Amino acid sequence: MDRSSDRTLFYFFLGILIWAPLPLASNRLWSLSLLCGLVLLLSIFVLYKQLHNVSLSTPLKKSLPVIGLISLGNIWISLQAIPALNLSISPTDSLHDAVWGWCLLATFCLTLQLVRSRSRILLTGYILVGSAFFQAVYGSLMTLTGYEFSFLIPKESYQGVSTGTFINRNSQAGYLVMCVSLGIGLMISTLKDDGSHNWRERGRRWLTALLSQKIVLRISLLIIVAGLVMTHSRMGNTSFFASLMIMGVLGLILSRKATRSMIILLSSLIILDIFVVGTFFGVQEVADRLQKTSIEKESRDEVAKATINLMQPQLLTGTGAGTFYTAFPEYRTEDVGRGFYVNTHNDYLEFSSEFGLLGAAPLALTLLLTLGAGLYAQYKRRDKLLRGIAFGASMSIIAMLIHATVDFNLQMPANALTFMVILAFAWIAVFKKTEKKKRKM
Repeated sequence: MDRSSDRTLFYFFLGILIWAPLPLASNRLWSLSLLCGLVLLLSIFVLYKQLHNVSLSTPLKKSLPVIGLISLGNIWISLQAIPALNLSISPTDSLHDAVWGWCLLATFCLTLQLVRSRSRILLTGYILVGSAFFQAVYGSLMTLTGYEFSFLIPKESYQGVSTGTFINRNSQAGYLVMCVSLGIGLMISTLKDDGSHNWRERGRRWLTALLSQKIVLRISLLIIVAGLVMTHSRMGNTSFFASLMIMGVLGLILSRKATRSMIILLSSLIILDIFVVGTFFGVQEVADRLQKTSIEKESRDEVAKATINLMQPQLLTGTGAGTFYTAFPEYRTEDVGRGFYVNTHNDYLEFSSEFGLLGAAPLALTLLLTLGAGLYAQYKRRDKLLRGIAFGASMSIIAMLIHATVDFNLQMPANALTFMVILAFAWIAVFKKTEKKKRKM
């Protein structure tokens, strides 16, 4: 593959990542269709280049077992889309989800193949952080000015809280958490391994940091966290701070060398982001919402119970991908209320009810293996960048696992696509060969 065409494909890939969250998180038929078309078009170009004896990247080759697991889930969903097999109560909806499932797998593979150098890892990470920065600033400005628009249209709901270009605050919060987690990993990758021995050396390092790109990244992360707080998403904020503390402890243990720089960075993230940023941008409102949360006032637990009842008759096979809103009315109770539920507020239950154990088990195993890969890279790899992205990927996975208990982030196309990129980053951290010299893009 000649270098210029390869670079063009990589920039096309970055363009997809930037575009995905803009049109209402691609959660409309036209925007999802366009997103699928872009991913499939890029896949065709990359496959065409592969026919010209272009070698696969090492992470892609060594991640084939994981790709196989994801493929098993997609094959099952594709079978559900066949009307003659009678595996879905709505084969059309299952076909829709099957196409999207293969697009997500293609995104995972494209990340492993195209993001194969240090410069590309850094640029992809900065692009995701930059996208989250835009979402945080845009959503905050819409809230603070009172001119509340989502994507070129006035907001119909969630006035007074930040949603960015997403359809609701929880989806935006999930996206911001994923990207800020990766940004924290990038910050960690810039830390010095050796401690400074005197105040002059420490002063020189601090001055260098203030004049470098590191301070720009740190300020960007602060602004993203401010945007996260302004969503007033209870579990979005909870998952961020919980995953930060969990991975902070695990990172210090697995790194086998807890440097002063890493301890200071993690401490500053917790102190500044919670007490300083939170004080000015509304963390008290989030705390109030958490305190006022009760089982009596919330219907999510009743929806979850009804979904469990929905799962039982077809526990193994599921009702069919994309069929929750069709299957749920039969099992809803009076406690649920009169609202129409397109999704249950629990990704675990929704995937299990639609895919059944046959479809959900391979995907669950993929998540667990990928989290293990990120933690393993933290312990095994000595390359600071690879350890950093392993930290960010692991923190993001933990945050999404927490958030998924009460929301449906992975049903949002932009969030699901970004999450696949982050999963691929964990495997890149494990399998990427260390570069001795700087490699051009």
